[in-house]
Amino acid sequence: MAKRVFAIVLDSFGIGEMPDAPDYGDEGSNTLCACATTPYLAIPHLTELGLLNIEGALDSVYDVDLAPIAAPSGAFARMAEASKGKDTTVGHWEMAGVVSPELFPTYPNGFPPEVIDEFSRQTGRGVLCNKPYSGTEVIRDFGRAHLETGDLIVYTSADSVFQIAAHERLVPPEELYRCCRLARAILTGTHGVARVIARPFAGEWPAFERTANRHDFSLEPTGATMLDAIEDAGMEVLSVGKIYDIFAHRGVTDHILTSDNADGIEKTIAWMDRDFEGLCFTNLVDTDSVFGHRNDAEGYAKAIASFDAKLPEMFARMREDDLLMITADHGCDPVTPSTDHSREYVFWLTCGTRVRAGADLGTLPTFADMSATILEYLGLPPLAHGTSHLSEILEV
Repeated sequence: MAKRVFAIVLDSFGIGEMPDAPDYGDEGSNTLCACATTPYLAIPHLTELGLLNIEGALDSVYDVDLAPIAAPSGAFARMAEASKGKDTTVGHWEMAGVVSPELFPTYPNGFPPEVIDEFSRQTGRGVLCNKPYSGTEVIRDFGRAHLETGDLIVYTSADSVFQIAAHERLVPPEELYRCCRLARAILTGTHGVARVIARPFAGEWPAFERTANRHDFSLEPTGATMLDAIEDAGMEVLSVGKIYDIFAHRGVTDHILTSDNADGIEKTIAWMDRDFEGLCFTNLVDTDSVFGHRNDAEGYAKAIASFDAKLPEMFARMREDDLLMITADHGCDPVTPSTDHSREYVFWLTCGTRVRAGADLGTLPTFADMSATILEYLGLPPLAHGTSHLSEILEV
């Protein structure tokens, strides 16, 4: 039978601070345990797979009612990030086999005149804001001026991002995307930010709301990824959600966009009925963008619980040679004062009929071990980074 791997990223669902977390201002972060400070983190199926049995996952400053179980049904591990940074791009690239040894540029004081002036010249529009800002607050504070002047709202965050917000009534999404492509071409070299992000919004002040037409324009990965290797081997790489954008559309044979986590889960389940050989790669972003960055621990916990409740439907659609892997790309602790990502370990759960129940892989040195394992399972050679753990995960 054709081998299929379904890899699902619960965006920002970290499991505890890494040793260098203080260097990033993230000492004490543990997104999993932060969610457990609320009464809404119902995760029986993730627990059954071994989430709470992972080394260090429950080491936390938070007082939570979580405990490992006696006999997990999945294989499980904790993965450290070998790359510098704590954002979506470096996390996903690393789990696909590309380690980033240098931080992408960030702009705590806003973008310099040579960037903003050239962007304004090419788009023919002025710029509002140009500093780090909350995505919901920036449209509240600058949205009326944007509608009055036609100037674009440009802002950033602690991450390496150039974000452009515009009202869909004034700047239709396709026009906003064109402006983002111009920005992407400008932001190279020294100013090569990881992502340019279109942030369209709608409604009337003060109740402006971001729409589902967000679009990311990423740098291309700096090396060959598992997506490239799988596509080059003639297999399929199916993208659900923003995976397609994170990898700059490279190494993907088919993709489908999503409006929210529920939509992404349903589209992943639908593709489990599709005949293919290769990888289906899903990102569920709401945990990060809607709840983590807004310090909404209750909403975050409910989103994880909603995913957990859908796992039985996924299990029911798995075929004999399928592997289901669930992981995260970084942390975003919703209880700490910071609204930014947090430098945390991530979990890696694997299940399937061939998986050795209770296989504890301990703590692994890089997210790239996940890609090495997937490639070996699909019969492909390894990349430059990562060690396969297939022999530990599968029953003989």
